[in-house]
Amino acid sequence: MQCTAIVTMLLLLSLPAATLAANGPRNGEPTMSHQNEDIQYRWNLADIYPNTKAWKAALDEVQSSMDRLDACKGCLGKDASSLKSCLDTYFGIMKQLRRVSSYASMLSDENTRDPKALEMRQTASMLGTRFAQRTSYLRPEILAMGEARIHRFLADEAGLDQYRHFLEDILRAKPHTLGAEAESVMATAGLMADAPSSTYSILANAEIPWPTVTLSDGQEVRLDQAGYSRWRATANRADRKKVFDAFWDTWHHYERTCGVTLYSQLKRDLFYTQSRKYPSCMAAALDGDNIPVAVYRALIQETNANLGTLHRYFKLRARMLGIKQLRYYDIYPPLVKADIEFPIDSGEQLVLDALKPLGKEYVATVRRGFEHRWMDAFPRPGKRSGAYSSGSVYDVHPYVLMNYNGDYESVSTMAHEWGHTMHSYLANAAQPYPTADYSIFVAEVASTFNEALLLDHVLETATNDTERLYYLGSALEGLRGTFFRQAMFAEFELKIHELVERGEALSGQRFSEIYGDLLRRYHGDAQGIVKIDDAYTVEWAFIPHFYYDFYVYQYATSIAASSLFAQEVLDGEPGARERFLGVLTAGGSRYPYELLKDAGVDLATPAPYEALVKRMNTIMDEIEAILDRRNGRK
Repeated sequence: MQCTAIVTMLLLLSLPAATLAANGPRNGEPTMSHQNEDIQYRWNLADIYPNTKAWKAALDEVQSSMDRLDACKGCLGKDASSLKSCLDTYFGIMKQLRRVSSYASMLSDENTRDPKALEMRQTASMLGTRFAQRTSYLRPEILAMGEARIHRFLADEAGLDQYRHFLEDILRAKPHTLGAEAESVMATAGLMADAPSSTYSILANAEIPWPTVTLSDGQEVRLDQAGYSRWRATANRADRKKVFDAFWDTWHHYERTCGVTLYSQLKRDLFYTQSRKYPSCMAAALDGDNIPVAVYRALIQETNANLGTLHRYFKLRARMLGIKQLRYYDIYPPLVKADIEFPIDSGEQLVLDALKPLGKEYVATVRRGFEHRWMDAFPRPGKRSGAYSSGSVYDVHPYVLMNYNGDYESVSTMAHEWGHTMHSYLANAAQPYPTADYSIFVAEVASTFNEALLLDHVLETATNDTERLYYLGSALEGLRGTFFRQAMFAEFELKIHELVERGEALSGQRFSEIYGDLLRRYHGDAQGIVKIDDAYTVEWAFIPHFYYDFYVYQYATSIAASSLFAQEVLDGEPGARERFLGVLTAGGSRYPYELLKDAGVDLATPAPYEALVKRMNTIMDEIEAILDRRNGRK
């Protein structure tokens, strides 16, 4: 599969910078525009390159430097100094290539309507493909050297130590690495490997004619993806049903087309799996970071074992909304309405205060990032929606993109993204470039940990029960969306891959049947907890993450891990903070599963998932106590 460092890097270059480490299940669409916002709240890309002319010069330099890669071909095993020289060249070019790509991606994200910025982004992506092609000889040649010679070179040349993990990982992947010619073909195949996802993206974002509906107040709203994310949470229940019915009916018209694109993606995954001789698509996807298959199995097993907690949440939601029979369109409106606004300076201060358990140096770095324009905060026409953190520019500092709109979710998103940012900052500061980049498997641990600290802080400072209910309700919905929903996605992804591995053809209708069965089981349809209409089972077509190849499970495992870490840190357990920060500073110097396990979090065991379920039940205990107290006063 695409488990090599070369192709992993290529995938990152072909997507928005660090998007895979940050987007997650969030649907943060811009809801207000700050045309005249202070320049302080615009990120300063001049820290990377002063202007596009300097970027172009850097791009040209990367292109010309690639000739040096050809000189390494056939010379890696000559002696230790030759191996070091060639790896210095390889990683040196990769570092500059990611810098060039990150600048172009972020410039394009400032204004997605700017064709010049888009061309820059595409140019960098094509350069990444050429880099992968010209270095396709690397792994087969290193493997041909043999384990004994590589370890002898490591002992003879101290400068090779920064490449130890890289080299040993290549040796580990020997059974799945092809010959030089075949690896070149596999790298070239990357030019068409993204066809299913690209087709889906154009369809979902540019081609589908979105419906409009008239709400009960007479307002006519357009239900594109941003509109759906907004109006599905409207207070009027009849309006919510109208929004759901119109939006999912539109997707239903494209069920067949989306079925073809997703089935094509699954066949692509199977091609790489079989070509690299893996036993399954899941094993191939997890092998890139050496994640045991037992982790994925444990996640699904523990999630299903604890569906009772999810069902308890839905019953509580029905009680708080005053609804006798909860329907699928009732799961998004906030449990408590609270007119609490957070101007950005207040939001930043709230985040700084919440992060104090991580120490003065951690907080001071976040403050410096706020003050020195590491973040592009407000929505603007044409700006990329959502939020992410990009830590790909090793020699500068990370960046944060947000669409801050002054509500608590924006503050929570800020804490989340600065968790990623500090992860990158600490890893880049502590590690040489070859081991600084960390896996997605640990990325969301840092971000969701910060969200847990924020919740603890706002609960401590809340002045009344309404505020507490508001924060507690927001936390519950976050746990549902990030753990249970993502675990359901992971189970769906595993099921459909296994069917294709068995030779079964899948259509859009079949995808809806499989997804519908999971949707009903997770939501307790048979028990009358949340009723799921047939029309809504096409929801799978709305989820872009199914084109990311066993990606979403990491949101669920990460929030389980961070729940255990947060519990230990907030309880003042000796050494807990240091273990957590140690995971961040380690970057990619070790395999992520082992890194977390040695820090006390084994995601192949029930313990992390039990910690998350305990946290969720504790929150519901407090909510129910407040509700009972209020009813008693009545």
